[in-house]
Amino acid sequence: MISTSQSKAALEQIDAVRGRAASWYYPAAAALSGAGAGLVISGGQLAVAASAGAAAAPSGGAIVGAFTADAAVVLGLASRSVGQISLLYGYDPEEPAEKLFVMSVVNAGTATSATAKTAAMADISRLTQALVRGKAWDVLNEAIVAKVSQQFAKAFGFRLTKKGLGKAVPAFGIIVGGTLNWTTLEAIVDAADTAYRRRFLLEKYPHLGEGEESESFPDVGPEAQDDADEEISLLGELAEAGGPDLR
Repeated sequence: MISTSQSKAALEQIDAVRGRAASWYYPAAAALSGAGAGLVISGGQLAVAASAGAAAAPSGGAIVGAFTADAAVVLGLASRSVGQISLLYGYDPEEPAEKLFVMSVVNAGTATSATAKTAAMADISRLTQALVRGKAWDVLNEAIVAKVSQQFAKAFGFRLTKKGLGKAVPAFGIIVGGTLNWTTLEAIVDAADTAYRRRFLLEKYPHLGEGEESESFPDVGPEAQDDADEEISLLGELAEAGGPDLR
C-alpha cells in the first residue's frame, strides 16, 4: 500500500502541475458566453431605448436560441474543465465509465437545492465506490453513454435556463449572465477537485470508504430552496438507458 507521505507528495505534484489556470480560464470563458447570451436575451435594452424602440427587441426564437446556445457552451466548458482535472489524477475522461463520472461531477457542481444535491452526491459516491472496487462494466458501451449524455444535456440545459431567467431583465441581463456562468463553472471546478481527490485517496486507502453514506460527500455550491432546482440522477438515466443499475 502506498504510504501517507507518498500520497501527500503525489497530491502536491498534481496541484503544482495544475496551477491556477483552470480556476479562472473556464469560468472566464463561460462568463463571456453568459454575457453574450444576456445581451441577446435582454435585447440590448440600452441601445434599444436610445434608438430603434420596441421593434428592436429580440424575438422569441432568438431568446430560446440564446438560452440553448449558452447552455451548450457552458456544458462543453464544464466537461472540458472536469476532464482536464481527471487527467491530472490519472483518469482518462474518454473512457465510457469516466464519462459518466465527469457528468456526475458536473451535476454535483450545478445542483443547488437540497434534493438535487442529495441525488448528485449519491451518484458520485456510488460511482466512486464502483470504480474504486474495479466493478466490471460488461453492459456499458458508447451507445449507452451517448443516451445518458443526451438526457443529461437536456436536464442540464433546463436547470441552467431556469437559473438564468434573470438574463431577460433589461439592462441587467449581461451582468446576470456573466456572473451566473462564472459562479457555475467555479462550483463545477471545485466539485471536480473534491471528487477526484477523494477518489484518489479511496483507491490508496479503501478503508476510508467503509460504512460511508452517500450524503457524506462534501457540500458543493450555495444552498437554495427545493423548488429552485430539480433532481438529476445520472445513475437513474444509466439504468433506463440499459446500463448497470448502481442505485
